[in-house]
Amino acid sequence: MEYILLVIGAVFVNNFVLSRFLGICPFLGVSRKIKTALGMSGAVIFVMTAASAVTWGVQHLILEPLGIGYMQTIAFILVIAAFVQLLDIVMKRFLPPLHAALGIYLPLITTNCAVLGVAVMNARDGSGFATSVLFGFSAAVGFAMALLIFAGIRERLDHAYPPKAFRGIALALVTAGLLSLAFMGFSGLV
Repeated sequence: MEYILLVIGAVFVNNFVLSRFLGICPFLGVSRKIKTALGMSGAVIFVMTAASAVTWGVQHLILEPLGIGYMQTIAFILVIAAFVQLLDIVMKRFLPPLHAALGIYLPLITTNCAVLGVAVMNARDGSGFATSVLFGFSAAVGFAMALLIFAGIRERLDHAYPPKAFRGIALALVTAGLLSLAFMGFSGLV
């Protein structure tokens, strides 16, 4: 039951993008098309899950025993950067159109505060390995769900004729705000 509540909490109640407002840059930057959002979602799920597993080991097997917990942020960023670099190489080799479509936003996963936030929250909470990995995966699924919903809405809005003041990023920000309000309805669920 604890794991089910963890998943529901990470995906819906404390969604990293829509409730905690982390990871906004790729959320706004890659959400114009569902295909691109799907690629970014897969990349974030891979990086966030793998980084949660490895940063747990770094925290509990290296930083804490050596008494250098103050190096946590630097160590976690290095782990995340390594996974993003690996993903970049694989996507460039096997998925060149998606790699080109993601453009600068793929390397920006390295500095995505949602990915770093999951790793830091896992370390702060002192979660076990399985809980840390499940939380990382669930948070990434929540990020992906928010990104795909937003991309679907933005694709539909491309065919609308909003007032001149709402065209472009203004309409995207209003839509993101309304989507965030909708997700706030889950607060108190867990």
